Amino acid sequence: MRGAGLWQLGQSITRRIAQGDKKAVARRYFASEAELKKTVLYDFHIANGGKMVPFAGWGMPIQYKDSIIDSTINCRQNGSLFDVSHMCGLSLKGKDSIPFLEKLVIADVASLAPGTGTLTVFTNEKGGAIDDSVITKVTDDHIYLVVNAGCRDKDLAHIEEHMKAFKAKGGDVSWHIHDERSLLALQGPLAAPTLQHLTKEDLSKLYFGEFRILDINGAHCFLTRTGYTGEDGFEISVPDEKAVDLAKAILEKSEGKVRLTGLGARDSLRLEAGLCLYGNDMEQHTTPVEAGLTWAIGKRRRAEGGFLGAEVILKQLEEGPKIRRAGFISSGPPARSHSEIQNEKGETIGEVTSGGFSPCLKKNIAMGYVKSGSHKAGTKVKIIVRGKAYDGAVTKMPFVPTKYYKPS
Repeated sequence: MRGAGLWQLGQSITRRIAQGDKKAVARRYFASEAELKKTVLYDFHIANGGKMVPFAGWGMPIQYKDSIIDSTINCRQNGSLFDVSHMCGLSLKGKDSIPFLEKLVIADVASLAPGTGTLTVFTNEKGGAIDDSVITKVTDDHIYLVVNAGCRDKDLAHIEEHMKAFKAKGGDVSWHIHDERSLLALQGPLAAPTLQHLTKEDLSKLYFGEFRILDINGAHCFLTRTGYTGEDGFEISVPDEKAVDLAKAILEKSEGKVRLTGLGARDSLRLEAGLCLYGNDMEQHTTPVEAGLTWAIGKRRRAEGGFLGAEVILKQLEEGPKIRRAGFISSGPPARSHSEIQNEKGETIGEVTSGGFSPCLKKNIAMGYVKSGSHKAGTKVKIIVRGKAYDGAVTKMPFVPTKYYKPS
């Protein structure tokens, strides 16, 4: 299932359950339980009213008892707790782990201070995106990174293939895949005050993109101040056996204001924040430059290259890409993935990759790719939905202002 369909899927499930048609829901949307992997919080989701759906081979909650709209708004006003344990955390260790990783990603990993991280992109030989990932330099010989659930198998195969070649030439690097850990994302204005109740570490000194290894609620955790909503928040890697207790403690300490939140609201939150979803807004044929992630290519990397597809990417930096990712506001029904985008003359200039109704802005928003020159804010367009053209306009992203916790 691709992310752009999560909103529609959630709405459809909600309608059918409200109509009492639970058997039809089970037949239509749910794979047999035996086919799906389960996070350690699976039973906890069920007990709390989670509506489970297949996602990237896992049984995951698309929503709970409240609607996707209410969940989205509550995250921005109070807070949300997401189970993102389907994502894959791994560590690279060894004195050559940084030069090894820099062969595969566009980031200037070497220049990161210990305990800091950045968004990066794994590229292929043509400069296309294999996956996006948040990487953290824990120390000079330990890198921690998280890759997307739907890309896990190809990402690990890609890393392993290049690691074997690197080690064959004498490189010192090894890896550990953290399958013994769960991953929770705590997001929203109450994230920090709630989590502060559960750790002795002063979280006011941990800024956006920074990482610590610390005890939270008696568990040895990896804590990164990051997220996928545009809000302040954290991703918490916790040992499996402590994950349910930590989730319960977070909900309890928030006095009910932080709510369990599913994939449906996660999708609308990241779209409002103008963030890419791999498989929709970025794919194997999309370069970081086209995707608007030029800022993630380190200055030294622009000068030296040295990563897969560098020749293509550096040429685009110099000459400009032929297409660019842009944000849109539109009238009529919400645009969806693959909706055609036309200019005012009716000529096709691109297509939507993600779209939906914004619960916070109360209007349709979308992102997609258009020909360079048509990507500037204010450009009027037509978006085709179910064969009919509706007025739209290019707009700057994020649609909703981000609230990352940075030094003032």
